Amino acid sequence: MSRSWKEVVGEHLDLIKGLESQAETLEAIVNALSEALRAGGRIYLLGNGGSAADAQHIAGELLGRFRHDRAALPATALSTDTSTLTAIANDLGYEQVFARQVEALVRPGDVVWILSTSGRSPNALAAARAARKRGAAVIGFTSTGGGPLAELCTHALRVPHHSSDRIQEAHALAYHYLCERVEAAFAESCPRPASGAAPAR
Repeated sequence: MSRSWKEVVGEHLDLIKGLESQAETLEAIVNALSEALRAGGRIYLLGNGGSAADAQHIAGELLGRFRHDRAALPATALSTDTSTLTAIANDLGYEQVFARQVEALVRPGDVVWILSTSGRSPNALAAARAARKRGAAVIGFTSTGGGPLAELCTHALRVPHHSSDRIQEAHALAYHYLCERVEAAFAESCPRPASGAAPAR
């Protein structure tokens, strides 16, 4: 059953308002990301479907720039290499497509950032377990309750909603905020653009 645009916008605004209670969690994630990067660690991101696109988006913001000039920050989305993904899925099973990469790439002190609207995706859970074994911090972006994923995370953002589209909208607002905060921590020694504006995209 279709709804009016006003109803959809109202639902979105109510959800975003509800994120105000997540300030402490987001601050903890800012600190975890910044500390890992300062210590020479790397950030690895992953997700399925729309969350895979979000993982790639975040990696692009950190590797490139969000608003200001600063050193490139090492971030890799594990959902982008189709040869690797299909080889692992074919030979070892789809549940292992991220965990296998984590086992090969992640080192102690790194961060594995997992986006899953359900918190129940088997490949995301396998990646979280592999990351913990490797000594990495695990950040989760998920939904109300967080599913099994939240229990495996060092820090978990739980969006108070059950619908994947609204959850992903909230995730986007939160990760843009995190990119802004992390970038600010590394931009102080670099010159900013004269206008201070973000580049055209």
